[in-house]
Amino acid sequence: MEKTVAAGSSAVESNLYRSLHAILRELETDTLPGSACNKGMLRWTLHKKVENSPSTCISLLKVLVKELEKAERIDCKIWIIPLLHTLAYTVIQSVYVPDDLMERIYLCLKRLVTLPEPYCSIGLIYAKIMKMEQNIPGALYQRRVIAEHSLTNEHYPFRERVFVFVDAAVFPHSLVNAVRADVKHGAADWSTINNQRRVLLHTLQAALGQQCHGQLLAEALEELNDVEKYFQEVVATVEERIEDGGADCDQYNARLQQLYHDILCSVGKDQSNSTSMVGNPLPSPEISFHVWTKEDEIWNELVNFALMVNPAERSSAFLDEDDEAKRASVISTMSVDSGIEGDLPLNEFSSLMVEPPGDPDVQEQQKASQFFRRACVRWPRAGNRMTLMMEAIKESGGTAGGGGSLPKEEKNFTARLVIMGDDSTLGRLGRAYYNIRKREARHLFLTKRVNMETYYIPVSNQLSKSPVQENAIEPVNMLTLAASLARVDPWYKCNIKSLGSMILKLAVMHSSVSGSSEQNCFLQDVISYYTRTAQQQIQIPIYLVKMSFFGSEPKSLEDLFVCQLDIDFPEFRPFRPTFKDTLKGSVRYKKHTQEDNGVNVSVIYRKASISNREVDRGMSVTARGLSICRSPSCGTKNLDSLNVDFHDPNPTRSSMPTLRVTRISIRALEEKTFTVCLDKDSHKSFRNVQSIEVCPCTDPGYCLQKSKSRSAVEDDDSGLSRFLTKTFSLPINTFSGVLQ
Repeated sequence: MEKTVAAGSSAVESNLYRSLHAILRELETDTLPGSACNKGMLRWTLHKKVENSPSTCISLLKVLVKELEKAERIDCKIWIIPLLHTLAYTVIQSVYVPDDLMERIYLCLKRLVTLPEPYCSIGLIYAKIMKMEQNIPGALYQRRVIAEHSLTNEHYPFRERVFVFVDAAVFPHSLVNAVRADVKHGAADWSTINNQRRVLLHTLQAALGQQCHGQLLAEALEELNDVEKYFQEVVATVEERIEDGGADCDQYNARLQQLYHDILCSVGKDQSNSTSMVGNPLPSPEISFHVWTKEDEIWNELVNFALMVNPAERSSAFLDEDDEAKRASVISTMSVDSGIEGDLPLNEFSSLMVEPPGDPDVQEQQKASQFFRRACVRWPRAGNRMTLMMEAIKESGGTAGGGGSLPKEEKNFTARLVIMGDDSTLGRLGRAYYNIRKREARHLFLTKRVNMETYYIPVSNQLSKSPVQENAIEPVNMLTLAASLARVDPWYKCNIKSLGSMILKLAVMHSSVSGSSEQNCFLQDVISYYTRTAQQQIQIPIYLVKMSFFGSEPKSLEDLFVCQLDIDFPEFRPFRPTFKDTLKGSVRYKKHTQEDNGVNVSVIYRKASISNREVDRGMSVTARGLSICRSPSCGTKNLDSLNVDFHDPNPTRSSMPTLRVTRISIRALEEKTFTVCLDKDSHKSFRNVQSIEVCPCTDPGYCLQKSKSRSAVEDDDSGLSRFLTKTFSLPINTFSGVLQ
């Protein structure tokens, strides 16, 4: 009998071994373009196999820890990150893990601390949570379900929510509902009572092990009337043991054993001696789906989440603070009242609401207002400025000035923003993130309450031309930033970037076939896996562009871009020579070689260097346009810089070399103007521009930390400023961050 069991276990492990190595091979090979969208399916298939057959969890954990030890021994670092995330995700999903196997996993993770970044950081994080799971089995599952579904209790008050924002410009209107259905597949099963049953079933099985009859307990929980009572008692027991550091194991097990017996006795179940484990997959998190059309929609959703406002109550929700904080939390640069409290119109009180009401009386009174106040900015308090500075230091790891890393303060709310779109969508996200930071610099509201994390799923419906490059021969790649993230994180490339063309295909299939299918949960499962395991940030610098216009209002304008800035002179078109133009000695050959179909521009730039000791240089160039884009080494710890490519009016000539700069100023001579497009977004196209200046965007918190005195030195590094990176960056969560 024992030989039969061993042979069956060996066969299962061999099958899992082949599946795992098929996943790992995706990291080292470049698939054909037609099969690129299949990447990530193998990982999803493996996890679904574990969910459908819980008995395979232990076999998969044995294979994973064996391969992790092998990768460490042969120094195959490209395998470590995928193995770590798969191992941790399997442990959370497992109903029961033997103590000897958990000890082997913990020791293996501890040895990874000797490796370089980011392997040591990820290994240390997982080693800590595996130690907690070893001492208190089921604690990881319980905490995650409580946080992701906002289960009310007195001992673990943390709340998490996933917000999915899809770009309406990328997703066709006919497919939005199909994508929404895929993202929120099974939302009816997110009820509080079902999640409480899941927590009770998993925690008792994980803690009691072979002493728990899983099938009998599951049936008892379905018949139990007072699930809330036992849920609160189990949560209190587990959290008290976590606070005690895992001491007094006998009393802890005895308490859970008593609760187990009470549940069975309350519904009249006979306590059988036979034991059997029941699979209890981790439910997907509660996901809020939004079509991103408004500029401040992210801010509004975060405020509603921080105040725990239900969607049905948002039209009349007030900020739950004292009167002074209510007014300060809603940032306003213009007021329409007389300055006297008695003269405040209705629309002034409506500004305290999370979303402005559509009352006709309020709108009519707003139009009839006769008093206007000059735009002003509230200077933040010293305590608020200090808090914002510390937040920036924590995000950058505190290494900008050579200091050590600072631990992040735990906050009760975690908002996971999943953005679906292309490069233009990330440009919008960068501006929205900057506006949130600017509001927080004036008055802290979200910073004290919400830990905001950003995730990016690249999606593009086509390779379209840039709005300002109408004469471009080849289509413009709209997923350049996604390619940069994939280069520094291969696991991101396999599981996330490959979805770019697959999401819309799944939406088309869903909209064309009536009824639900098993594949509808694929997108939801990928989002769940991505938001749960990708905790390493890659900082993408945001750049500020100052534009001056010729003969128009306003004379100057400032904006931001994340990916690319394109300049085009619309009155000049590139010269495309025919066969006769290439014949030497012909009149047309002499004509096209002598003509310069371009515009003279003055360029002042500062060359990028590691020492940062370069001085400004100047030159004059004849071009029909140029592109300023991020360096391909996106998010690396090397030099952050911009690549400047000039478009020669005559393509037969050798092109100018690419400039690598940190800042640049461009001015058209001879009273010429040009068109500027930011992040390949047609809505961010500016005409009649005479000059631009591009430089790294400065963190609003750093700006407000500096003295109000006009005589303050621009590069002053006194106080906390020396620890803070001045460049404002957009953090994108990935699985490994930047591999060394």
